[in-house]
Amino acid sequence: MGSAYDHDSPPLLEDLKVTIHNSSMIFPSKEIEKKSLFLSNIDKVLTFDVETVHFFGPNKDFPPHVVTEILKNALEDALVVYDFLNGRLKVHPETKRLEMDCTPEGAGFVVASSEYKLDQIGDLDYPNTAFAQLVHKNKNFLKEGDDPLCVAQITSFKCGGFAIGISTSHTSFDGLSFKTFLDNVASIAAKKPLAVTPCHDRHLLAARSPPRVTFPHPEMLKLNDLPKSNIFEASTEELHFKVFKLTSNDITKLKEEARNSVGGDKSTRITGFNAITAHIWRCKALSCDDGSNPNRSSTILYAVDIRSRLEPPLPKSYTGNAVLTAYATATCREVEEWPFMRLVERVREGATRMTNEYARSIIDWGEMNKGFPNGEVLVSSWWRLGFEEVEFPWGKPKYCCPVVYHRKDIILLFPPVEGGGDGVSIIVALPPNDMNKFNALFNKFLGV
Repeated sequence: MGSAYDHDSPPLLEDLKVTIHNSSMIFPSKEIEKKSLFLSNIDKVLTFDVETVHFFGPNKDFPPHVVTEILKNALEDALVVYDFLNGRLKVHPETKRLEMDCTPEGAGFVVASSEYKLDQIGDLDYPNTAFAQLVHKNKNFLKEGDDPLCVAQITSFKCGGFAIGISTSHTSFDGLSFKTFLDNVASIAAKKPLAVTPCHDRHLLAARSPPRVTFPHPEMLKLNDLPKSNIFEASTEELHFKVFKLTSNDITKLKEEARNSVGGDKSTRITGFNAITAHIWRCKALSCDDGSNPNRSSTILYAVDIRSRLEPPLPKSYTGNAVLTAYATATCREVEEWPFMRLVERVREGATRMTNEYARSIIDWGEMNKGFPNGEVLVSSWWRLGFEEVEFPWGKPKYCCPVVYHRKDIILLFPPVEGGGDGVSIIVALPPNDMNKFNALFNKFLGV
């Protein structure tokens, strides 16, 4: 059955006792061409960093000091293939458009150690904010105000295990292209050919000329219209964290609930993602609803990969951000009263809506407006990205996760920790009262 970890269980280390031994810049192993890289309208609004941590158990053939040298050399070679990672973000003086200035200024590389063994730092799939110590924050390696697009930190543990923490500007990669980057770094480290030759042509997602917004886009809000608090901003209020775990049987049960509900069809194909997202939607919408306004609109957002949806399709190897935000909307009354199948259908319709013309319309909207996706909650799925399948010379990671911060309107989906089967871990951060309601609804709808 589905289960949840409470915010104060298991006990968490608040300080991993990390010592930085060396921080430096690394540079491409070969000379690269100086140039400017165009950023699409999807790229240019994602100016924050994404920080991921990849945990590895001890391997007697690859102690941390050996891995450090191999990783450093592999990254220097990768900086030739991904030459833009050496550069910096800048605004073009004439067009006033954000772009990457691809000059060989380099990436950051940090060597650190923790006073703990890997098995002493707690459950890896629990959102411990102390994991932020495994990703380097201070980017002023060579000069004040420098902001590298990529910084890697390797932190060794007393047991011989280690963590590789990587910070990259979200303008550089989406989840799928970052997975390709990791595959290529792993191949280079193993002295093998590149796993995938990346495509860096971001003009493939340029706006049309002239731009044509052919659909209404209620999922987008202009910058001037954004509420004071939006889904991308960290919350200042007290939040409780929980990890809700769904087994493969739980996911099957949600699909069956949809098929067996009014309006359901036993022959309908229901994806695990759509069923999970609809389940999260009803829990989130009703947990923050006090019942005083049943006609309040609830909108759930979720990312859709557009590579295969465009005409012609983007190369699967496209490097950059090729995901757009789909949405589903209903009133709180409808979320509560509708058959579950109808919520699942709404989620499915949001993805189906993302045709070539709709995607191009959003991109063109971004050419004419400054704005962001806006909704009540964003489901960010790391569930099927496959980071945990990347095969380095020292093996696959035990677990991979982003560093989690206080954002109450972003719910994260992850694969379970090593050996956890085909289920999914759902990380939720909410104010205490809302969390109590969410937890009760989550279990109630699962029949727990």
